[in-house]
Amino acid sequence: MGLRKKIADSEALARFVTAIFKGYLQFAYRTSTWRREGFQDMDALMKAGEPVIISIWHQRLMMAPYIVDTSIGKVCTLTSSGRAGTMAGRLQKEFGLDTISMSSHKRHVALSRDVLGRVRKGVSIGIAADGPRGPARQASNVPLVWARVSGKRIFVVSFAARKVIRFPTWDKMMMPLPWTSGVFLCREWNETVPRNTSEEDYEALRLKLQDALDAVTDAGDLACGQVSAT
Repeated sequence: MGLRKKIADSEALARFVTAIFKGYLQFAYRTSTWRREGFQDMDALMKAGEPVIISIWHQRLMMAPYIVDTSIGKVCTLTSSGRAGTMAGRLQKEFGLDTISMSSHKRHVALSRDVLGRVRKGVSIGIAADGPRGPARQASNVPLVWARVSGKRIFVVSFAARKVIRFPTWDKMMMPLPWTSGVFLCREWNETVPRNTSEEDYEALRLKLQDALDAVTDAGDLACGQVSAT
């Protein structure tokens, strides 16, 4: 095993990087002014023990621990089994979110059983609609699949801030700077995914979900004087 791979697979390094990001996000959040809009319906469902499907663009995933209020209901996010996904899962667990790894080696039936088992226990499911590799802001069918099999409602969420860092990743991942102001936005996606859905209907629903995610993300950017970037 080469030195580079040893470093990448180092448990100690993973813990160190996770701690750095956790500390930074806590600092940026606490030194900034935030407002939450549109979360009333989603929060009410979660408080009542009714799980939901929460969808977000991967670009805005960094602030997921603050977008979703885990004090009122449990949330489990779907992450990739790659190094980046594993690191993201570590960070989310530090903030009280649970994770399920969508490993290519895990059988679809096993993954479905795991996800639906959480839903039956009242756990909401969080999904980056264009993750983990994009293309940026092109929704996959994954949120629709879980909405169809679980029968749960979909909410689209996002965050924006006046001052942000944009990482040189495939989606220009965003993270807020300290001492700024920002918003957390939530809107219900008012569509249903029937059990029996044709490929054409599925594609139409996917595009509607994509439009809804764009709309909530762009609304946050507009409120913060930002230009949305993919």
